[in-house]
Amino acid sequence: MKSLVANPSGWQSLITFSVLLLACIAGFSARLFAVIRFESIIHEFDPWFNYRSTAYMVEHGFYNFLNWFDERAWYPLGRIVGGTVYPGLMLTSGCIHYVLHALNIPIHIRDICVFLAPIFSGLTAVSTYLLTKELWSAGAGLFSACFIAIVPGYISRSVAGSYDNEGIAIFALQFTYYLWVKSVKTGSVFWAALTALSYFYMVSAWGGYVFIINLIPLHVFALLIMGRYSNRILTSYCTFYILGLILSMQIPFVGFQPIRTSEHMAASGVFVLILAVGALSYLQGILSKSDYKSFKYFFVWATLLAAGAVFLTVVVLTYAGYIAPWSGRFYSLWDTTYAKIHIPIIASVSEHQPTTWFSFFFDLHILVCTFPVGVWYCIRNINDERVFIVLYAISAVYFAGVMVRLMLTLTPAVCVLSGIAFSHVFSLYLREDEGGVGGDNSDEDSKKPAAPVQLDR
Repeated sequence: MKSLVANPSGWQSLITFSVLLLACIAGFSARLFAVIRFESIIHEFDPWFNYRSTAYMVEHGFYNFLNWFDERAWYPLGRIVGGTVYPGLMLTSGCIHYVLHALNIPIHIRDICVFLAPIFSGLTAVSTYLLTKELWSAGAGLFSACFIAIVPGYISRSVAGSYDNEGIAIFALQFTYYLWVKSVKTGSVFWAALTALSYFYMVSAWGGYVFIINLIPLHVFALLIMGRYSNRILTSYCTFYILGLILSMQIPFVGFQPIRTSEHMAASGVFVLILAVGALSYLQGILSKSDYKSFKYFFVWATLLAAGAVFLTVVVLTYAGYIAPWSGRFYSLWDTTYAKIHIPIIASVSEHQPTTWFSFFFDLHILVCTFPVGVWYCIRNINDERVFIVLYAISAVYFAGVMVRLMLTLTPAVCVLSGIAFSHVFSLYLREDEGGVGGDNSDEDSKKPAAPVQLDR
């Protein structure tokens, strides 16, 4: 007992573990309303299709699932399921089913599918804690973990019985961002390789992986513009891009899209640009001091020319037909009237409508007011990793305003920044004064007679 009292780190670890455990329990419990009220059942159309695909994979094996031609889907045409779905959701449920049965725990695959999203909500809280801890502090991480466990914007897509890709994708999103921030801080090939593996899992789980493969290059490009280039950035991004590119192409539904579509060209362009900047930086380091001033102007102009050459190359290849242009869904993010004019079926989907102002409040509640404070604190105390969360917040706010479905990508950033805001404010106003309450005048104030108290009649 004396050792526990004398070691404050032990108490901090116990408190951290307890808060995270309670956040996971609260997040899991908040998503069980449909099961408690009615029964353990899968609802909505896409979850039923995902469950049927998972049951087929568990019964016949993964390779038979990849080659499965479902004659009942899109009748009478049928559908090749393995090449037209993101298999990460099915693989996750199948692996859990295999492990439980290997431990002699007989559980039906349907029950795993029903409770998969609530279980992953707890893992999302842990990954959000890790991300916020790397960005700010452990206290801010605990706040953000509690926020994302109960925020309606995430609960609505991860309730029990909603067996859809978003149930596991948000965990993969947050964990990939955590590993990326960790790799940027350390410049380690190990953390960058783990980032690529987590990105591979995200690619297998949800089409929203495009948000990752555009946000991370945007982060690197912003660091180059701000003059924050370092060997850590070069090592982290090159390792992540090469491994992530190779791994993502192993998903049958993705295939050669990472090198043939415009949605992925930003990552390729930043990869070429950072290699050029790295080569110029190496030349700058081996030059003598007399040549440094003249080389400084050459460095700036060479960087600008490299960026322009990369951009023109992408434009020429797009017009030549080697790179596919932006799809209609992505065009509608930049031009809100494009889908209504050219692709009405996309505009007719309710999830693709612009977000109304009260949807922000109903999905985020008080966090709408607090997360700009977190953005301000990150800008005031800017560093390499906080540039990332600021860019994440700004881009997510824009996309969430254009399409109501993308409120799901804004919610984690809001929880992280609100956790930073609450943690910083609490650290300011709950700090104990060293000189006692009242400062130097506390003794003089204590000698004064107390004022008479008047009671209301």
